[in-house]
Amino acid sequence: MNLRTVNATRAARIERTRSVMETVGVDALALSVGSDLPYLTGYRAMATERLTMLIVTATAADLVVPELEAPRVEPGPFDVVAWAETDDPIAIVSSLASGAQTVAIGDQAWAVFLVRLQQALPETSFQSATPLMRTLRIRKDEAELAALRAAAADVDRVVAHLATTDFAGRSERDLSREIRDLTLAEGHQEATFAIVASGPNGASPHHEAGDRIIEPGDLVVVDFGGRRDGYASDTTRTFAVGEPGDEQATAYQVLHAAQVAACDAVRPGVAAQEIDRVARAVISAAGYGDRFIHRTGHGIGMDGHEDPYLVAGNTERVDQGMAFSIEPGIYTSGSWGMRIEDIVAVTATGVERLNRSDRRLYVVG
Repeated sequence: MNLRTVNATRAARIERTRSVMETVGVDALALSVGSDLPYLTGYRAMATERLTMLIVTATAADLVVPELEAPRVEPGPFDVVAWAETDDPIAIVSSLASGAQTVAIGDQAWAVFLVRLQQALPETSFQSATPLMRTLRIRKDEAELAALRAAAADVDRVVAHLATTDFAGRSERDLSREIRDLTLAEGHQEATFAIVASGPNGASPHHEAGDRIIEPGDLVVVDFGGRRDGYASDTTRTFAVGEPGDEQATAYQVLHAAQVAACDAVRPGVAAQEIDRVARAVISAAGYGDRFIHRTGHGIGMDGHEDPYLVAGNTERVDQGMAFSIEPGIYTSGSWGMRIEDIVAVTATGVERLNRSDRRLYVVG
């Protein structure tokens, strides 16, 4: 999209933000580091001791940014207020938010900035901006879904490459590095993580790739993703180094059935916890229930993890435009682990899988 179209989208988002602010009784919105800021402005702030903060009120939108970083900001439906090294950015922000009785501030804003703002605006009440921004971001528009599809397609091509790669004799760290490089080569601007968990390390869902050498007979859980054009990817496939044993093959059939059942359960109006229950029921019925130790999924968009979360107790109904992972796993402590993860989107009548790579247990050398 050209800049004019992009800025029309951003302007519409800012107007929607003002509408929600009015509804919930917020006079000013203050966003700093994190994804809420680029959602409205296209600018992702550097997380440094220099304050960057967008202030949105009923009549204005001002991006307060260090002068040395101002050249990185694309023109948009907001005014740029650049502050010099000898200026006090807290004073500038306080002036822009003066008169606001209630300010909603982004959860990722540094505490030191919040404390100073509270001191500068003692009559103002501060609250979390997350409930407000969640309302805006949880349902993706068509442009966002297209971005998520493109990101998913990139990592699917990486999986296709891995399917023809020899794992045995390589360290987890070496393979993780190659996966990151491939992710960038396929179109991502960032490769934010690449879990390679082999053998007994596979039983740790968030294992950090280390120096363990991958051996014949290992199962290897590969979970990776990054960001393309501002939107995240996240996928997991499991690889067997040589033909898997009977126990592993049987467990994988169960896992695959659970992942299919959970994806098939997605449609508008279904409670998030019901999708989790469907996956868990298949795994539990086969006797592996105590080995499925995490939620079934998490939302995805500009962040790799965001609302909604597919977990017991979340009665929220999924709706058209929501996007999230479906990623059941089975983990045998000290021995092996396995997981299948796809990103899916809720359509008007059901579900669209954004990841299209084969979900089989890949056998590699």
